[in-house]
Amino acid sequence: MAVKQRRAKLIGIIEKFAGSGYDVIEGPAKEWLAVKDDGEASKAASEKLIAAIEKADAECGSCGCELDILYKKALAMK
Repeated sequence: MAVKQRRAKLIGIIEKFAGSGYDVIEGPAKEWLAVKDDGEASKAASEKLIAAIEKADAECGSCGCELDILYKKALAMK
């Protein structure tokens, strides 16, 4: 059950990224959401998403917006 809860929490975070309007993270988040249940496709999308989250965290991870903490939470789940 813990795995399902963790995945649901991660999906919620990624959905926020997908609706953020922040170009660095929005596209990769939408791409991952579209293929999250397809094993091979999700691996490639996950790599792009992780890189985007790391970039977003480096560029904007302390600006004070609601995404700041979500970058860190998402990266802790990888």
